[in-house]
Amino acid sequence: MVMALGALAACEIAPPAPGVKPRARPASVKPPPPPQATGPSEKSRALAAYYTRVETNLVGQGLLRTDGGGPDTPWTDTDLLRNFERIAFYDEYARNRGLTRSDGKPGGLRKWTGPVRMAVEFGAAVPEDQRSVDRGTVARYADRLARVTGHPISIGAGADANFHVLIMGEDDRAEAVRRIKTLVPNINPSSLALFDNLPRSIHCLVVAFAGTGEDHTYRRAIAFIRAEHPPLLRKSCVHEELAQGLGLANDSPRARPSIFNDDDEFALLTTQDEELLRLLYSPRLRPGMSEAEARPILRDLIAARGGGSS
Repeated sequence: MVMALGALAACEIAPPAPGVKPRARPASVKPPPPPQATGPSEKSRALAAYYTRVETNLVGQGLLRTDGGGPDTPWTDTDLLRNFERIAFYDEYARNRGLTRSDGKPGGLRKWTGPVRMAVEFGAAVPEDQRSVDRGTVARYADRLARVTGHPISIGAGADANFHVLIMGEDDRAEAVRRIKTLVPNINPSSLALFDNLPRSIHCLVVAFAGTGEDHTYRRAIAFIRAEHPPLLRKSCVHEELAQGLGLANDSPRARPSIFNDDDEFALLTTQDEELLRLLYSPRLRPGMSEAEARPILRDLIAARGGGSS
């Protein structure tokens, strides 16, 4: 910077010759536009710094584990049944009411019956190197979810996609809202407001949509993940929201080891979470089943798997 200033100071601009009147700029020639600001906005940079501190603090406390659980987190068949019922039949938030807590009453089982085709979309402000990493994360995770559930889950594109993973920053918020309204033109205003005014305390979210006349059969889902997250938090959001968008919509403080727990102990899908997904996508469990209807089937399925953590 000092060298540049020195060079500028040494330059001399000759004055116009005596008697020569400078010409006015022709009306047809417009002045060049002011230079556009590049890079993220101040608000986006502040969010990125905040989430970096959050990740650092959690990891420093031994949280955001990536080991999937181990000898220190045993679980039994009884745990698995209890956790499945709490996570699959209950809601964290009331339907179509934004972040209003649910009434705590169980509902019918929800899942996809048709193929799930995931597509990743990025806001204009997301750098290309981050896009490459996140595309790989989602593709590998989709493969894992397909193996675990036995359900057709793959990466889709364009009109073929029905599970949209939006990785966008604060500067992309208007773009995200426009895209969501395009994907779901009749989206409930409360659901849309979630994406438009997401509080800092909500790191990411997913909204799944049932088909017409099929309240418990998912046909489309939209996950929103903040681009400002550092790598581990961003990957954690991918794991939790994509799994919840398959039908495991609730969290439980008793689920351990699990990402379906608000304690942030685990960042990535655990061994027990895989069992929850296997149960959900058993052909014997049908969309709309009540907790009571599903319980004897769940007991049979759990007894057949051998029992306990592995």
